Amino acid sequence: MLCMSEKRLAKLMKGSALASQILDSAREKIATIRQKTGVTPCLATVLVGDDESSAVYVRMKRKRCDDVGMTSLLIKLPRETTTDTLVAEVTKLANDASVHGILIQHPVPRSVDKRAAFETIPLLKDVDGVTSEAMGRLILGMPAFPACTPAGIMRLLIDHNVEFDGAHAVVIGRSPIIGRPMASMLINVHATVTLCHSRTRDLPDIVRQADILIAAVGKSRFVQGDWIKEGAIVVDAGYNVGNVGDVDFEAAMERAGMITPVPGGVGPMTIATLIEQTADAAVEQLGISL
Repeated sequence: MLCMSEKRLAKLMKGSALASQILDSAREKIATIRQKTGVTPCLATVLVGDDESSAVYVRMKRKRCDDVGMTSLLIKLPRETTTDTLVAEVTKLANDASVHGILIQHPVPRSVDKRAAFETIPLLKDVDGVTSEAMGRLILGMPAFPACTPAGIMRLLIDHNVEFDGAHAVVIGRSPIIGRPMASMLINVHATVTLCHSRTRDLPDIVRQADILIAAVGKSRFVQGDWIKEGAIVVDAGYNVGNVGDVDFEAAMERAGMITPVPGGVGPMTIATLIEQTADAAVEQLGISL
């Protein structure tokens, strides 16, 4: 029995254990692909500029590729790279049969038209769901590889038996790589979704209505603890300087039912999903069955 001075704390939704299971499955799939075809699935990552956070993410992704036996190809381009040069590099990868997945690391310098570069990626190699075709297919419930972060979040929520049907989900963040596809995925499983951003009026009041909250606004501790509905499911998809997310974690722990930690929550799921989808892309491109 709890004393009056004791507080119930939210259950942590750690992504590490589930991500390890996904990677183990991918490792077996990659071994089978190699055994059947002699081909090793390959993920090509294009890194433009010298952003240190991006470089860290790329190193983490390459290490996970090595861990599961997948080839990792890094194309590193200087900050001064033009849109035409980036498009040309991506086109080479698109035409290279030994490359099965293409990832353009976010962010790219503002001088580059990232949409033009994204649209150069063929649908079957778009393992991070960034092309307009992949996004359109997601909205319509048609086959395509979804954006890895929201796809990883969905896997994590499902693994924790979160009920979507009729739930009010609030997504803070409207980016095409997290917020918008996240909203579409939640709609597709019958949640009622409110898509917000940092300029939404009366945002705290909207968040207080959320049964499921996805924070992906890119601002350190933006979501305050007293915004959280008692017992709500809180997913923090942010990662900011100082290893903190977009939610005031300590305060939210006292109100939420379940919450993802930062780091160790969404991040491992994103990488595991990327590798799994690259292995699946290789299966499709090689025309084999497992």
